[in-house]
Amino acid sequence: MVDSIPESQSPLLRADSASVPVFESTPSFLITAGNRSYKHQYANIYFLRLRRLRKFAEERARQRWQHIDGNPVQIPRVLEVEKGKLCYVVGTVYMDMPLKPNVLEDIARDRSIPPPPMLSKYCSEDDSVMLEDESGRIKLVGDRLQKHQLVTGVIAGVLGIETPNGEFEVADMCFPGMAPQPQMQGSDVQGMNVDEASADAWVALVSGLDIGSSVSSELRNQLLVEYLSGEGGGQADQALGARISRLVVVGNSLAPVDLSTKTESLTVEDQKPRKYGQDTTNLSLEPIQTLSAHLHDIVQAMPVHILPGPNDPSGSILPQQPFPRTMMGPAASYPSFYCETNPSYIRISDVPEGEDEQPQPDGSHISRTFLVHSGQSIDDMFKYLPSPPHTRLSLLESTLKWRHMAPTAPDTLWCHPYFTDDPFILKETPNVYVVGGQKRFATRLVVEEGVDEESKKQCRIIIVPSFAETGTLVLVNLRSLDVKTVKFGMKGMAHINGGEPDSPNEADVVAEGAPAPSQLRSENSAMQE
Repeated sequence: MVDSIPESQSPLLRADSASVPVFESTPSFLITAGNRSYKHQYANIYFLRLRRLRKFAEERARQRWQHIDGNPVQIPRVLEVEKGKLCYVVGTVYMDMPLKPNVLEDIARDRSIPPPPMLSKYCSEDDSVMLEDESGRIKLVGDRLQKHQLVTGVIAGVLGIETPNGEFEVADMCFPGMAPQPQMQGSDVQGMNVDEASADAWVALVSGLDIGSSVSSELRNQLLVEYLSGEGGGQADQALGARISRLVVVGNSLAPVDLSTKTESLTVEDQKPRKYGQDTTNLSLEPIQTLSAHLHDIVQAMPVHILPGPNDPSGSILPQQPFPRTMMGPAASYPSFYCETNPSYIRISDVPEGEDEQPQPDGSHISRTFLVHSGQSIDDMFKYLPSPPHTRLSLLESTLKWRHMAPTAPDTLWCHPYFTDDPFILKETPNVYVVGGQKRFATRLVVEEGVDEESKKQCRIIIVPSFAETGTLVLVNLRSLDVKTVKFGMKGMAHINGGEPDSPNEADVVAEGAPAPSQLRSENSAMQE
């Protein structure tokens, strides 16, 4: 006799959330007719960045060094420092690295010589650190430099003494610090227990679907779609899945096109250039159609936000502009489907659509600001630093203290030549800071104490791994900012344990603030970690 399948006593209802307008001070990454100009020099970005962040670095420097011995004085320009006198100066860090790509050398190189392969790291023993401003540049030396994560474009205050050789011996450094944070709306993130959190709305984060690649598994993608739409898993899986209020797809949804393999499989007639019609050597519609079909299934169950990534067809410079909605097929007809820029600020409230968006005095409703990008800036900055000891998670935390999410742009990271604004400056500290397209999951709650409780800043930083490589879906509790992960796959599926860590030290911080990962233990099901 076959036992009956157990049924839930009460029907599961999808958790509600709403996408609400961001604050007026929040920058936009849309490139419109007003700022779509390529005639300006990139040097304007550095001058503007220094002018906007200098006052914050100077204030932090005064607070940090005003009571130390020697009575250091502030020098307004780097070339005005005096030999043998303790002082501090604020400027832009520049990393002089022989291994770093140089566009002038690329142009001067004979075109018949192929360019050298891209390096995984720019750092070497021959590197030097400079500090520059409008007046000029001075070389920084000293053992204290090794204690700080430094990349090109960071605004920093430097305390030290100029040596007889004209170099600046560094005694200490400081940065602008975390930007002001709009007051946390709703209940505090502390003091939440598991039972209370079980009724909260969660936001799902996924990156690196890589549809169309050899690594991507269509079976695993289908498991993800069924889990999010409430059609897969057991009762426990469906209970947690019902609390997911929306999905954010953080870049690399499509695999890059490999033109070499496509060209080899075509006939001589197909490889001839065409004056009219589609070029079959460059485009296959199957990955896009598969992605749009998956998004259509999910958006019928919950709102979806999708960002482009470095592998997606959305330009190669930051900020990447939203996907054309018509590219996403029937999913684009839903008002709950959002095509976002990369990076993007997304403000989410747990108030249902159509109701009053204002938080209630009892904390029954909350809203959180998410800053999401697809990982190009972290990947680029990681090349500047040796690993170990530096990790991608520590770099992500440093960007909060630098008040800039992409300091290496435009030196080694391509970006739009802004003239009047630098949108990558963090004018406010988000509640959740998400980076996609990485090798493995990691998270941390970053807290900066203030003079009082209202000036306290805290931000949940999250690194989202490639779903094609690890099968990992990340969930964020909208109220408590707790983090969970869910893994998908079949027994014996390759890459089920996730990618390798970037360094031995990174393995120590992967599970900080979140349950430790575990291997899938059952066949044909999605297991909560």
